[in-house]
Amino acid sequence: MSTFADRVISFNKQLHYSGDLPQDFNFINPYLDNPETLEVMEQFYNKYYKDNLQRKFIIGINPSRHGAGVTGVPFTDTKRLYSACGIKMQSAHTHEISSVFMYDMIDAYGGPDTFYKQFYINSPFPLAIIRQTAPNNWINANYYDDKTLFEMVKPFMVESLKQHISMGLKTDEVFVLGKKNATFLTKINKEQKLFGKMIILDHPRYIQQYKSKDKQLYIDNYIRLLSGL
Repeated sequence: MSTFADRVISFNKQLHYSGDLPQDFNFINPYLDNPETLEVMEQFYNKYYKDNLQRKFIIGINPSRHGAGVTGVPFTDTKRLYSACGIKMQSAHTHEISSVFMYDMIDAYGGPDTFYKQFYINSPFPLAIIRQTAPNNWINANYYDDKTLFEMVKPFMVESLKQHISMGLKTDEVFVLGKKNATFLTKINKEQKLFGKMIILDHPRYIQQYKSKDKQLYIDNYIRLLSGL
């Protein structure tokens, strides 16, 4: 019988976007670009998800090129992958500010072992999106940054969400990171009827970048909502 880890690893190994993108947009598939990404991703899921527990779903936007765009693990840069999860990546060294907040919150929740037994994190577009702003200059982009981009990737996002649910996720409620992300996912959910209650949390990047003085308040709020208190 396959485990939750087996299903996630299989999903990631087969992950491929073959649709169109607007001019100046591209995507990064870390599982194809770096063989070590596959190795550390498998180590991570086999460490925390080698069971058949049903988990709550936390939905991000799309991976950043310094977080899951390198490690293959959502909201996890190479620093946190090693310091918090004990998995070392040799071929890359990255720092991603959303990962800083997320792992501070996970630590306050009880640590990765406790947290990942209860929650699964991924994104409706599970590959990093980048946008060219000048020759040879690419920046992180979100699936909703451009109306045409969203319409192009929307069918892939819907299918991705359905595949995540089939891995063994609870659907009575879902946690959405980022208010703008929630706006777009609410529209999709009205059409597709994927989830029940949508609980919106401020995005880790926003908190870390603009609200760092109140970080503990945001961590407390995350834990309160994630715990259903």
